[in-house]
Amino acid sequence: MTEKKRMNGVKAFVDTNVIAYLYSQADELKRNRAYFVMKQYDCLISTQVLNEFSNVCTKKWKFHKEKILNLIRQICLYCDVTYIYEDTIEKALTIHEKYGYAYYDSLIIASALEHNCSYLLTEDMADGQVIDGRLTIQNLFK
Repeated sequence: MTEKKRMNGVKAFVDTNVIAYLYSQADELKRNRAYFVMKQYDCLISTQVLNEFSNVCTKKWKFHKEKILNLIRQICLYCDVTYIYEDTIEKALTIHEKYGYAYYDSLIIASALEHNCSYLLTEDMADGQVIDGRLTIQNLFK
């Protein structure tokens, strides 16, 4: 990935699985698709996404701390990072009850809504679903 470039003012929140594909050696097609689509938006992630990605790096890929920190720095150069607040958690619980998503997916959705994102780029949520009339879930690999 390269440094942040403001594309067209359209914000997209990026789910952990999409970030993981950027660095995975397992699926070149998904890696290329994730990179291509992310270049079209002003991308945001949350501290939750960074933590989940770090977990993938340690458990699945067995990366060392230095490598993980370098990857995190690369991601932060490209994506704006948001934080999880009490209001975000409350919104996530509401989304969980209303839409039936797992809590951590609901937290990502709540973060995207909180920061006025138009799209949520993911792999494992309902492609095309519109949340609260303003956030469209885009399954990049469907």
